[in-house]
Amino acid sequence: MANGQNALVTGSSRGLGRAIALELGRTGYRVAVHYAGREAAAEAVAEEIRLGGGEASVYGADLSDRAAASSLVDRVIADFGALEVLVNNAGITKDGLLIRMKDDDWDSVLRTNLDSAFYTCRAAIKSMMRARYGRIVNLSSVVGVRGNPGQANYVASKAGLIGLTKALAKEYGSRGITVNAIAPGFIESDMTAELPEKVKTAYLEQIPAGRFGKPEEVAATVRFLCSSEAAYINGQVIGVDGGM
Repeated sequence: MANGQNALVTGSSRGLGRAIALELGRTGYRVAVHYAGREAAAEAVAEEIRLGGGEASVYGADLSDRAAASSLVDRVIADFGALEVLVNNAGITKDGLLIRMKDDDWDSVLRTNLDSAFYTCRAAIKSMMRARYGRIVNLSSVVGVRGNPGQANYVASKAGLIGLTKALAKEYGSRGITVNAIAPGFIESDMTAELPEKVKTAYLEQIPAGRFGKPEEVAATVRFLCSSEAAYINGQVIGVDGGM
């Protein structure tokens, strides 16, 4: 089952990250499952991969910390021997209108969502350049493309990921490395399940597909971008948003 490639998925103890880790594990990648504070949940993801015949290891790191973000990649490479795939999925929200947004709410969201991706990419690129092969997928958001009120920090971080993606694609495309972004729309999650019906209806009216997406649909897109078949796709932002 193993395809001989190693993948690190940040923020993969739940939600989209979990679905991505499981999909990559199912298709033969050796997966580094990362968590910030949910070790038991990350262990459960790794165990599910193993039960399916795959390989997985668990790594904890606070990605809002510069040294920890870089060290995470170094640890995975030291343990796995190489890192062919990096999926930057880790993210947090601290919503609020700009006029009321605290400095720490801005700083912490940018550090976790954007700065950490810069540090993990910088650490991973060295190994990928030596191998003249690599796949980096950054999880942006539909709001990083079109904006959203009350989320200036989150929107800025997700738009920043798109800029980072496009810059790195041009810097390293000649080395066999592709860097792409995915911009999910409204995806089924614990959060969407708890939304009031009025709010759900308002969101659904914006989606031509008439439904929320499934985490597995985002994961399948990530898996394709990580594959050899996607070698000529670079610097792109792929919307998985039902037509929003």
